[in-house]
Amino acid sequence: MHITTKALVLRGVDYKESDRILTLLTQEQGKLTASARGCRKKGSAIAAGCQLLAWSEMVLYDYQGRWSVKEAAAERLFEGLRGDIERLVQGGRNAIVRLSLGCYFAEAAELLAVEGEENTPLLSLTLNSLHALDKMPEKPLALVKAAFEWKAMALAGYEPRMEGCAVCGAAPPEEPRFHLREGVLHCARCREAVGDGISMPLSPPALAALAYILHGDPRRLFSFQLAGEPLTQLGDTAEAYLHTQLERGFSTLDYYKSLQLS
Repeated sequence: MHITTKALVLRGVDYKESDRILTLLTQEQGKLTASARGCRKKGSAIAAGCQLLAWSEMVLYDYQGRWSVKEAAAERLFEGLRGDIERLVQGGRNAIVRLSLGCYFAEAAELLAVEGEENTPLLSLTLNSLHALDKMPEKPLALVKAAFEWKAMALAGYEPRMEGCAVCGAAPPEEPRFHLREGVLHCARCREAVGDGISMPLSPPALAALAYILHGDPRRLFSFQLAGEPLTQLGDTAEAYLHTQLERGFSTLDYYKSLQLS
């Protein structure tokens, strides 16, 4: 069986002398694993389309329950991110930070996607986030990262309850806090009633930004402004919520954060 689909390469693992095992997020089939035979050979016709973070049109064929790449034509390589590699080689300061953040988005999307289940919203979110890194340098990386994390979690079934305090119902909560384990807002004075676990502060500007991320037009996900302490709160809480709910870390995130500290 053959299928023609557009796919984003989320991960690639070298295999044998010239092959690579790809994790793809496709339009029609969701997450798929496919072998790209010979893609690492010099002059391979499918090499460009099988690169990490490449958005490609692919022809895949299924042989005995395993997908293989027959054709791959790259439609977008997010050159603004790949150019960072060249600038790094030339001595650019922290030039690879955007690329490392894009790899984190891919790793998170790979975890949140389900094998063989169509997930157009997650695919669109990941592509839009890579576009922001590639073509919107005016956007703070912390804003792009936080928006991706909150939206990705919501799409995966972890959307936080934002109606008001989960204990007393106050809307908005007084001195609002977000409980990482329960995924709810609460007033500072209602902390004990929520239960064990960590709660983190979210100021009114951070809450307004979160509401926009969750319920605004997904095509304009990054069309909001936030800076200073509210942006720090939004980003720190998003990352902590993702870690708490998924119960795992991300090597790409660790690398991204190490670059920021260097």
